[in-house]
Amino acid sequence: MSTDRPLGAHRVAATVIYLAAVALIVVVGLLVQEHGPGNMGRGMVQGAGVGLVGGLFVLWRVTRRPASATTFERSWTQTGDERDDAVLTRALAVLGLVTFPVTAAATIAVALGSPVEMVLALLLMTQFAVGAVAFAVINRRS
Repeated sequence: MSTDRPLGAHRVAATVIYLAAVALIVVVGLLVQEHGPGNMGRGMVQGAGVGLVGGLFVLWRVTRRPASATTFERSWTQTGDERDDAVLTRALAVLGLVTFPVTAAATIAVALGSPVEMVLALLLMTQFAVGAVAFAVINRRS
């Protein structure tokens, strides 16, 4: 379930994107470490590092073993077919629809006096969970 699009263009684009992401993470991490509260800068750099390693693992699987790559891996690396692209597009549409009311509820919770850090963490986890569930359900049904 993959297309015959050339992987060379994907490799160059992926390399440029990863180098830009690393540069952005370093700059933002240093800014947050200097001006952010507590260990926020260190946590941001660690989380971004885990994300980059996960992204590199997905990219390695798609380039080395495309037959065993999952729909998620093929769709995020743009190496899949039309079905993979459609699943990702529909899952992101669901996430976009849910994000607005969830963010509004988080804003109301902050306005009512809830701790901002906890509300932001729950908001991020909720959005991640909605995206993952939407992708799994749409992938299974289509």
